[in-house]
Order: sequence, then C-alpha cells, then structure tokens
Amino acid sequence: MEDTLFRTISNQTIARGINKMEILAPHIAKKVLAGQFVMLRVDEKGERIPLTIADSSTRKGTITIIFQIVGLTTKKLGGIKEGNAILDLAGPLGRATEIKKYGTIILVGGGVGIAEMYPVAKAFKGAGNRIISILGVRTKELLILENELRKVSDEICITTDDGSYGKRGLVTEVLGQIIKKEKVDLVYAIGPVIMMKAVSELTRPYKIHTIVSLNSIMVDGTGMCGSCRVKVDEKSKFACVDGPEFDGHLVDFDELSKRLKLFIDLEKVANS
Repeated sequence: MEDTLFRTISNQTIARGINKMEILAPHIAKKVLAGQFVMLRVDEKGERIPLTIADSSTRKGTITIIFQIVGLTTKKLGGIKEGNAILDLAGPLGRATEIKKYGTIILVGGGVGIAEMYPVAKAFKGAGNRIISILGVRTKELLILENELRKVSDEICITTDDGSYGKRGLVTEVLGQIIKKEKVDLVYAIGPVIMMKAVSELTRPYKIHTIVSLNSIMVDGTGMCGSCRVKVDEKSKFACVDGPEFDGHLVDFDELSKRLKLFIDLEKVANS
C-alpha cells in the first residue's frame, strides 16, 4: 500500500452516527497538544471543517479524529475507506490547554464533545490531578470513549436524557451535587453551547475557575476570515487563534448562540 500523506488507517463507527478515524499525519502527530484541532477538506469541492484531535501517536505518525455524521462533508468523511486519503489536513491549530496541577478537576462532556474532552483529561491526569469525568448523552447508543475515560478518571459519572444508561438527567445536576460536597479547583466543559453556558452559570457563584472549549463557526482556522468571532469579557476574540478555550464566566453565550443559529439558518437556505 502506498504510504500517502493523510492516508486513512482506519475509519469505524463507534456509536450511532459517530465515527472514529485514524489518519497518517506524522508532522501533526509530532507537534499536537491537548485541546488543539485540525482543519480538513475531504476533496477539491469540499468545505473546510474543524475537528479536535482526539488522540495521536508519534510512534505511528497518526492522529485520531471523532466526528458525528450530520451533513454532506461528514457524510463524505464517514464513507472514506481504509487506505484512501483525504485531500487537505492543516494543524495543529488553536491554543493548547494549559496543563498543570490544579488539584481536583471536573471535566464535563456533552455528546460528541466527549471526544474532545478525552485528550484533555489524559493530559490533566498526567500532571497529577484528581479527575472526575461527567459524560452526558441523549441515549446510551450515542455514548463514546467510556472505557478510555475510565482509565484516566478517578471517578466517572454518566447521564442520559432518557435514562437508558447511568443516571437519568443532566450533567449539571451531577456537577452541582459534587460541588456541594467537595472542593473543586477547576471545571472544564465541552459540548453543546447551552450545556457549557449552564455549567458556567452553575460554577459562577462558587467562584470555581471554569474553562469552556467553544465550537464556534470556523472557515479557515487562522483568524483571517473572522467568522469564528466570539465576545469574551466584552472584547472580540477569534476562537481559532485566541481559543478554542476561554474562561466560561467571561463568554457571551447569548451572542454565540445567535451567531450559530444564523449560520445554521443560512446553510438551510443555501441547501434548499
């Protein structure tokens, strides 16, 4: 088999509508740190999309991405066979997570955001922190990386909206219970905007430092287009170069939600 750059080593379904892909990308694998992402393009007619690097191996020269099949590009990505290559892959991009020993860290992941939570949890654990992981999904069939996160977590709690696995309810309910009974030094949240907002509002009165990783709109990933603009502490920031991680207590989630909704509405019009 030809050793083509960006060749797909494996592409497998790991949950309903969610794939995990391992890609040959030695230059990226050598440099990537927890919290960073790549911009990729499947083919010459494809759009650019950002995906967090869920894992990497310098020995094999590979990176791993996890994506939910929700549109044309991710559908194409899901259909790539082992041995075939994707056209473009740029990275690692974004600022890496600041990894140090805080003490007790709660990581909250919602939906496919759990994939982005895993490398951060692993890095924080390696720095000597106590890790509590809270994973939230709509139903058991959408849960990913449970076994991997158990290996790097001192405690783990899983919630489902429908009660099909773990505790029935929201991640914020579990987070609130933990905060009330023990000292927490840092909360890290990644997932739907509404979830990250709820987590940030929950931790605010306790003055617990809270980091969120924003899944804002991105086009080029280098800060040139300005589409990933977000307001943080009343200042405009670019999620791709200033983030994707920000202080959750300073993010204007309402503005972010409106921008994401506008993008979705425009995409529907374009595809109608």
